[in-house]
Amino acid sequence: MRREIHKWYSPSLNKDMEVVVYGHYGYALLMFPTAAADFLEYERFHLIDTIAEYINRGILKAFSINSINNESWLNRNMHPSHKAIRHQQYNDYVVNEVVPFIHSHCKSLVPLITTGASLGALHAANVFFRRPDIFAGTIAMSGNYDLKSYSRGFFDDNVYFNSPVDYLPNWNDENILNMLRHRSIIIASGQGAYEDPEASRRLSGILNSKGIQHWLDLWGNDQPHDWPTWRKMLPYFLQYIKL
Repeated sequence: MRREIHKWYSPSLNKDMEVVVYGHYGYALLMFPTAAADFLEYERFHLIDTIAEYINRGILKAFSINSINNESWLNRNMHPSHKAIRHQQYNDYVVNEVVPFIHSHCKSLVPLITTGASLGALHAANVFFRRPDIFAGTIAMSGNYDLKSYSRGFFDDNVYFNSPVDYLPNWNDENILNMLRHRSIIIASGQGAYEDPEASRRLSGILNSKGIQHWLDLWGNDQPHDWPTWRKMLPYFLQYIKL
C-alpha cells in the first residue's frame, strides 16, 4: 500500500497541519479523527488495515487529516464563542486547503466521500451537509449531530451553522436539497455501551422530513462505541457507496 505524509502551514488555522494519504488511485475518502486524536489515529487502531482491499485495488484513496478538537470543543479553558470560531476555521481549512490538495494529489476532480467516528462523525456529516456541491457523500459512524452537546448551552451563529440538527430543518433551498437527495448518505451507530443511537435516529428523521434519501443503520446491543465496531462498519459500508 502506498503511504505518504504531507504537511503544510495552514493559513486558515495558523499552524502546521499533516495529512496522510493511503493508496494510488480511486475516489477520495476524507477521514476525520475521533475526539482529540491526530491524522494517524485510523492507522494506529488498524482501521486502515480493514479497508486495505479497497485501497490496494484502486477503488479509493484515503486521506486522513488532523483534528483541532483540543483547540475548540474539548478545550475547557476556552470561551465557547472562541471554540465556535475555531471550529469554523477548521471548516475553512478543510474546504479551502484539504479539498484542493486532494484534487491536486489525485490529478483530477475525484468524488469525495467524508467519514469519521464519534466526534469525527459530526465533522464528516457537517462538512458534507454544508457543501454537497463539493462532497459526494458521507459515512458517519456513532456520531452526535447536535453541536450544543459540546457547546454546553452556548449558542451563536457559528454553533448554529455547524449543528446539523439545528440548521437542516430550516433549509428550504431546493438546489441544495436536490443535491443532497442525489448523494450517498450513511448514518450508522451501534446500540451497545456508550453509543447514542437516538442521535442517529434524530438526524435520520430530519433527513426524512426533507425527502433526502439515506441509510440509517443501527447495529446491535453488542456493538459498543469503540474501535471494534468501527473496524467492522467502515469496510462494510464502503461496498455500498454509489458514485
